[in-house]
Formats: sequence, structure tokens, C-alpha cells
Amino acid sequence: MSHWKIWLDNESAPLDDPHSRRFNLVRCLPFILLHLSILLVFWVPASAFALGVALTLYLIRAFALTAFYHRYFAHKSFRTHRWVQFLFAFIGASAAQRGPLWWSGHHRQHHRHTDKEGDLHSPNQGFWWSHMLWFTCNASFATPYKQIPEFSRFPELRWLNRFDWVAPLTLIGTLFLLGQLCATYFPGLNTNGLQLVVWGFVVSTVALLHATLAVNSLCHRFGRRRYDTDDLSRNNWLVALLTLGEGWHNNHHKYPGAARNGFYWWELDPTYWGLKLMERLGLVWQLRPVPAQAYQGSKLAQNPQ
Repeated sequence: MSHWKIWLDNESAPLDDPHSRRFNLVRCLPFILLHLSILLVFWVPASAFALGVALTLYLIRAFALTAFYHRYFAHKSFRTHRWVQFLFAFIGASAAQRGPLWWSGHHRQHHRHTDKEGDLHSPNQGFWWSHMLWFTCNASFATPYKQIPEFSRFPELRWLNRFDWVAPLTLIGTLFLLGQLCATYFPGLNTNGLQLVVWGFVVSTVALLHATLAVNSLCHRFGRRRYDTDDLSRNNWLVALLTLGEGWHNNHHKYPGAARNGFYWWELDPTYWGLKLMERLGLVWQLRPVPAQAYQGSKLAQNPQ
């Protein structure tokens, strides 16, 4: 089968061994090319405008991933309208972290088997495996639809999950067009289409990808444990800062259904702040609170790293 069809249709070619943890070069070529594209920064200098676009897209897409891919699709921690559900699924898909059903389905598997046999990105197999190598093996490519039946019934989500390249390519095309228009009508911005693609998409996307993956790797190795969970999850303030609140990972593994990951005021959780704003606007509702017992039974581990 043509490699193009494999890349363009996630369900066009079943894997010979879907459980194999062997590296799959063909399917990983887009992932590899994205990282190699970082080298373009040496030939395409940044501008203040391009850096602003990169930061804005990082934050918007990080919110879509944390609030919707994670807290909504994986854990159903709030409710929303169908159009809002698809809009943020599309924005999340533009971060090139695969489709919403793939992402949330694998995340549910992670919670069922955290740091044990069956957890694809367990740090027990090494830091780099848990950080990114799991993302490149045969076992990672299929979408576990059985894990997420309530959202798999929406045809628009299945379409987006199947053709997850549409969202990032749409963003790339939009950035290039915006850059060219700015170069023509606002030359003082010192930008162009290629610059916005390199900095606004490539740099921003790679940075966000590794920030997200750091939750799997760093937050199961480094940080504090408030709760004695039966896994290796830890609260890591640096990862929380980079991921808009996802780094409060021990909190999350103790109470995964809560819409809030930072349980105390000093545990910054911008994703939750965004959800509260959306609640005021009527875009989301029924945010699941942190259980009262979370504040009664918490304690620090005796030897936090």
C-alpha cells in the first residue's frame, strides 16, 4: 500500500503486529520531519510578531489539549455543546499529537494500567521510552475505540481522528497566507509566510509536543507525592507551568475525574481558570469539583525527590 495513503488515512492499513513495540519508520516520517524542520530557524530569523504568534498558538493549543483532549474526552470532567466539542478537538488536533479519540483512548489505558504491564508509556522501560519512543512504535498507532465508546459515536470526531493531518495542514496554510498578507500590507511587522510557518507552527508545535510528553516522563520520576497512589505519579511545578496545569500529576492520578488539577491556590492551573471562564459564558457546565476528601487525606511523601 502507498505510504501516502497510510499517512493520509489512519485506518487505511492495519498494522501487521499492532502490539509490537518495534519502531515504525514509515509511519513516523512526519514526526521525524517535524523535528528536522526545527533546523530552519538557522535560515529563517524570528521577528517579534512571529514570536508572538508562536506563543499565542502554544497557549491556545495547550488549552485545547489539556481542557478537551485530556479533561473532557479522557475523563469527562465537564459537559459542553457538540459544536464546542468539535471546535476544540480540531484546535487540539492542529498540535500534531494525533486525533482526539486516539489521544484520549490511549490516556484511558494509561490510567487503567499506570506504571504496570499494559501502560504503553511507563517510565519502568526508561526515560526516553516514556517520553517519546512509545509514540513511534507499532503498538501506539491504532486508536483504541473500545476505550472511548461515548465519543466514538460522533461521526465528526471519528473523521477528525481518521484524518488528523487536516488540522495541522490547515493551520500551516493559514499561517503562510497570514504571513504573506502581512508582508504585503504591513511590512513594518518584518514577517512573511515562511517565517510564520517556521516559528508559529514548527517551533511552537515541537515545544508543545515535548511539554505534553513530559507529563508521561518527568511527572512519573521527579516531583512531590502528596497522595500515596499505587503508581509513580508526582506533582511537578515546572511541567505544570509548561502545560497550563497538567504537571499536578499526583493530584490528578488520585482524583482523575476532577476538572481542576491544581488543588490549592498556589498550584497554578490556567486550564481550570479557562474552563471557569467558559462556564460563565455558557460554553461548558457541570465542572466536576475536587472531592472534599482530597483536602482531608493529603500528605507529603516522606522522601520527595
